[in-house]
Amino acid sequence: MRKFMKLFKSLLVAPATLGLLAPMSATANEVTINDFNPAEELAVTNSRVDGLEARLNNFEAGSFSETTTASFSADFAIGALDGKGISTGVTDGDEDLQAAYGFQIDLNTSFTGEDSLDISIDAGNAPTSSSSASGPLAEFDQNATGDALTVDGVSYTFPIGGLTAIVGDNTDGSALFTTACVYGGPSNTLDDCGNVNAGITNGGTAFGASYDFGNGFTAAVGYAGAGTAGEGLMTKETLDAIAANVAYSADNYGLSVTYGSIETGTNGINESVYTALNGYYSFDSGLNLSAGYEIGDIGGAVATEDESINYFVGVNGEVGPGELGAAVGTSGGQLEHQTEELMYEAYYSYPVNDGMTITPLVFIKEQATAGTPDQTGVMVKTSFSF
Repeated sequence: MRKFMKLFKSLLVAPATLGLLAPMSATANEVTINDFNPAEELAVTNSRVDGLEARLNNFEAGSFSETTTASFSADFAIGALDGKGISTGVTDGDEDLQAAYGFQIDLNTSFTGEDSLDISIDAGNAPTSSSSASGPLAEFDQNATGDALTVDGVSYTFPIGGLTAIVGDNTDGSALFTTACVYGGPSNTLDDCGNVNAGITNGGTAFGASYDFGNGFTAAVGYAGAGTAGEGLMTKETLDAIAANVAYSADNYGLSVTYGSIETGTNGINESVYTALNGYYSFDSGLNLSAGYEIGDIGGAVATEDESINYFVGVNGEVGPGELGAAVGTSGGQLEHQTEELMYEAYYSYPVNDGMTITPLVFIKEQATAGTPDQTGVMVKTSFSF
């Protein structure tokens, strides 16, 4: 952009200079060499050029923020899944090799040095989580926009006194929460560290605030409304979600508690309440241990005593030039009267250089439905940042 503006300045300065020289040329036959003062004429020209350049600088400064940054990322994934299950009409397993890509642009602008306007634009052809039975790549967190560029979220974070506040659209109500987990697994199922529902992620219009007490303790609250246009916020038609989070972080360990209340059903007739506990410990050897446990009271459940239970345990740490990790946890919400479904995974994240990382992932996902084979997936994702 600066190169363009310099060229733009040059194009504007050239006509101005020619305009000054033209009258001099037209009257050259009327003056003698003694009447022409090059130094004086040059000074006038320079003065006018400087004034024009100053105006261009003001135009540039007023139109383009020097605090705006853009970052780009692209992911390419390939993988195969054995044991799709009966949802695809396959009961004896299947092996499909699939490939997908994702692309993302993140724009960040600060107007005061303490705030941040963030806009995310996505594109990609990856399968969504709802189509996980169709292949393995839904376990990778990629974009599923049908190759179209889509605004994935807009948010503005700013200080209010000692608080940090956020407002946004298509933004998680838990954006300012601190979940005590340092596991960096790449799968969609286990990357929330067992905090599956309490950390509200129902998108829509969201706002929240957090406070840092300065001694390792933080607290935050958030709201997210999943209503469509015209339904308003916090109305009977809107599926509202509210949550609160408190956390403590020390040098080598952390703890957090998250509480969330989520409306479900038509006009939010039901309400589900979740509480999640998370913690981690980092050993001197560089090994990290993370764990999470969530319990929920499901509104509108078949049995009044039904409770949702999720748990997770993961380890990760530096091995060689990259990070090795493994985890086990529940696969989605588990009702206490249902057969438990677990997922096991292992990954290795290898940074080829500052802008390129290769991450292979192997997982096994149990299936509770009788006659449905467990799923085994093998995937590799290559991520670029620039």
